[in-house]
Amino acid sequence: MSFLKAAWKNLGIINYEIDPAILEPYVPKGTTLDFWNGKCYVSVIGFLFADVRILGIKFPYHVNFEEVNLRFYVKRTEKGKDKRGVVFIKEIVPKPAISIVANLLYNEHYETLKMSHSFVETADKNVFIYNWFPKKQTNTIRFEMKKEPIAIPEGSEAEFITEHYFGYTKVNGDKTFEYEVTHPRWQQYEVTDYGLEVDFEQNYGKAFSFLKNQKPISVMVAKGSPITIERKKTIV
Repeated sequence: MSFLKAAWKNLGIINYEIDPAILEPYVPKGTTLDFWNGKCYVSVIGFLFADVRILGIKFPYHVNFEEVNLRFYVKRTEKGKDKRGVVFIKEIVPKPAISIVANLLYNEHYETLKMSHSFVETADKNVFIYNWFPKKQTNTIRFEMKKEPIAIPEGSEAEFITEHYFGYTKVNGDKTFEYEVTHPRWQQYEVTDYGLEVDFEQNYGKAFSFLKNQKPISVMVAKGSPITIERKKTIV
């Protein structure tokens, strides 16, 4: 049985190029940084968790909620094949039980904050907005896009960002957890405008404060799908 089953919907993704040296202290043992066209990426992602079941059980008030995370991309070679995955700097959700379970069992970096989202639909576009509120401040990411989803081309930047199917957690300098995330290949929406107001230092620490003044390298929105998160294993 999968550890978690849910749907991820309306994944708004803001990508930045980053100096690999900044990420090296966060890279789990047994993995290496993954690059696309020679560039190292870090991404801010906001999305909706829906129909959440943990070990097949729906917990009251923890079924549908927002998440915003900051992540980067790694890979691990096993039996001659690359397993492409992500590492989370921090994941923000509004549900304390999710944070407790993920941090305790998977050694992730969840934080519980008040959050909200909104969806505006017009005749020719959709707008998704995600908000979170650390220390009574408002952080916001907004995505405006065309209504009809389109395929993600093979070999594209969007494929690189969305086609990572493992999560890796640095437990300590000698121990790493790996877990698989399953979902079908996603579609994307063409983004026509975006906005963000994020205190990167407050949310993610001084190492990432420079992102406040850096222009994103790209912005995308994935439609999403049902997903599973499988049980973790220790790889080193």
